[in-house]
Amino acid sequence: MKKKGLRKSGRFHVSNLVIVGTFLLFLVLIGRLCYLCIADYKVGDSTITAFIKNRNTKEEVIMPVRGTIYDISGNILANDVASYTIIAYLSDKRVDANGNKSYIEDIDKTARELAGVLEAPEEELKDILERGKESGKYQVELGNYGKGLTELTKDAIAKLNLQGIDFEKDVKRYYPNGDFASYLLGYTVTKEDEDKNPWITGEMGIEEYYDKELKGKAGYITYEKDKYGYRIANGREYVSPSDNGSDIYLTIDNNIELFTHDVVKKAQEDSEAEWVLLVVADAKTGAILGYSSTPSFDPNLRDMTSYIDPLSGLSYEPGSTMKIFSYMCAVDSGKYDGSTTYESGTKTYTSEIDDSTVTISDWNKEGWGEMTYDKGFALSSNIAVANIVENVINKDELKACYEKYGFGKKTGFTLEREEAGSIDYRYQIEAATAGYGQGIMTTPIQHIQALTAIANDGVMLKPYVVDKIVDTDNGKTTYQGKRREVGTIASKETIGKMKSLMASVINGDNTNSTGYSYHMDGYSLIGKTGTAQIFDYTKGEYMTGESDYIYSFSGLFPGDDPEIIVYAALRRPKDTTNYISPMIREIEKNITKYLNIADKAHEKEAYVLDSFYNKSSAYVKDTLQSHNIRTIVLGDGNKIVDQYPSPKNVIYEDDLVVLKSNNYNKEMVDLTGYSKKEAINILKLMGVDYKTEGTGYVFEQSVPAYSKVSGEVVIKLREKYLE
Repeated sequence: MKKKGLRKSGRFHVSNLVIVGTFLLFLVLIGRLCYLCIADYKVGDSTITAFIKNRNTKEEVIMPVRGTIYDISGNILANDVASYTIIAYLSDKRVDANGNKSYIEDIDKTARELAGVLEAPEEELKDILERGKESGKYQVELGNYGKGLTELTKDAIAKLNLQGIDFEKDVKRYYPNGDFASYLLGYTVTKEDEDKNPWITGEMGIEEYYDKELKGKAGYITYEKDKYGYRIANGREYVSPSDNGSDIYLTIDNNIELFTHDVVKKAQEDSEAEWVLLVVADAKTGAILGYSSTPSFDPNLRDMTSYIDPLSGLSYEPGSTMKIFSYMCAVDSGKYDGSTTYESGTKTYTSEIDDSTVTISDWNKEGWGEMTYDKGFALSSNIAVANIVENVINKDELKACYEKYGFGKKTGFTLEREEAGSIDYRYQIEAATAGYGQGIMTTPIQHIQALTAIANDGVMLKPYVVDKIVDTDNGKTTYQGKRREVGTIASKETIGKMKSLMASVINGDNTNSTGYSYHMDGYSLIGKTGTAQIFDYTKGEYMTGESDYIYSFSGLFPGDDPEIIVYAALRRPKDTTNYISPMIREIEKNITKYLNIADKAHEKEAYVLDSFYNKSSAYVKDTLQSHNIRTIVLGDGNKIVDQYPSPKNVIYEDDLVVLKSNNYNKEMVDLTGYSKKEAINILKLMGVDYKTEGTGYVFEQSVPAYSKVSGEVVIKLREKYLE
């Protein structure tokens, strides 16, 4: 019997339904295969891509080396170093490859020997180990005592051969000089990125401002691994190298920074002030050469009590150092006459709001009677400035000058959180007090910037502290710091006058001058002192204690052609002793010697004076003039009986030597054109009484040249540019 439907003409018959079904199934399989190849689908708690990657390959991060910070001479100020943490194993299940015990058995001995190396309390280390043992911990660390260890400390502990002690290596930021320029350098902390990789990150100072440049860029290495997680020998690997951080060279000179650090530390110890700061800058470029402040901190320990960097992040009422700039504004206006007189002591204002009156006074309350504007600068008279702001320039002109000089706005100095300060005022009395630095706010870095104009014939420079940035991977300099001119803020003639006024504060003949204690024979510092009341914002009034002031000083040296700028300030010392002048005198002496400033200023060979006593007048004069030394011989005698300067003093070409002969009858010398110091030295050797009026160079004398002196000689002086 034949079966129907199974065979026809010797061929199988397949229905259309089967064909279509098979085709659809094939499409589904192809689609699923494509999905598996393309889509990153879930496998458990992960994705297929991550699953395959982790199953067959391993990727490790190559951390870059953070850039090193150097001073101008290449001395290391901050760098990465190897750091170690002690791991103390406590579990008695821990054995080494040979089955030997590899955990701490004798806790007493371990604590005792570790305490000797770590300089830590033995009982405290013992307590950490015992508590870990009792709680069943496999391992413990030893707190801060066992962290951040140097290579030397680690080696010293390793030599003890203590059972169960091991080390975990890490990298930390190290500051070899401790609390040395710490606010400028800043500090770092270790933070993890999104992939849990540890990064050393700057949080203050240069470390923060240039964190991106110092940090570098991480690299990666990807390699094949076996089922146990080990690298397959000769397997494929891909390396993307890291880019190490760039090195930063600061303009800081290590020696000048040390001078600065030492005098600030001593001033802090002596004064017990709330804070002290001193900044030293290159007057011709604006480069910061040294900077120190208290309270300081060690970046290795981060033991700071304040996060405010005083150099650029602290604004305060500056006091009379602002008279440099209020006088500069008046002189540059072309309306200033330094011989104009006023009555010092007090000045009363009627309120522009109501009919009340307000009286301001000089720092000594009663003043000095009637005197000139020029003398008012030397004696730091507040009333002189008040009259100048009312009668020579007006309040709007003063504010415009302050703005032009860079006050009331940020300098752009390379530190985060710079303060702009404030020079806002509305009324005439506010302008008067602003003229002597009360009621306005400034920062030390603003004063450094404005003072650069005194050294550069009126051209103001931008202060900077980074000399260069170097790519450590190729050695190329990617940034070069340099002198940058902000603009011309005063005329050359104005600057000449200001140098003269600032010189009168320190080197004048008036012992009442506020800068008299800064004077040193043989040095030519010029500057201005400042004493500012401190406003108590909690009480809404100024403090009234005997030493409730911020004392400050702005100066430059050498006076004729300044190479160095110094700015110092301290707040609320224990008493009214002048703690700043010893700082400035010491720093001036040290820097002058270190930079050989005296010789550089002359650029001539030094000449040591002999004793010329009883030697031939003609011979001595010829000898000195052969060295291009200016010489005056008093009288026409044939022997020398006195001289100035005295023997063994060092002088240079164009310096003046005064010789007194054995036949001198007090004939008057023509002093026209001589400096004040030179004229006084001549008059002293002449043995006559004298009086000086003004500062600068002699343009008039009461006794005519070549006539005999019978009484007091009066010489009048003025700035050389007026001649």
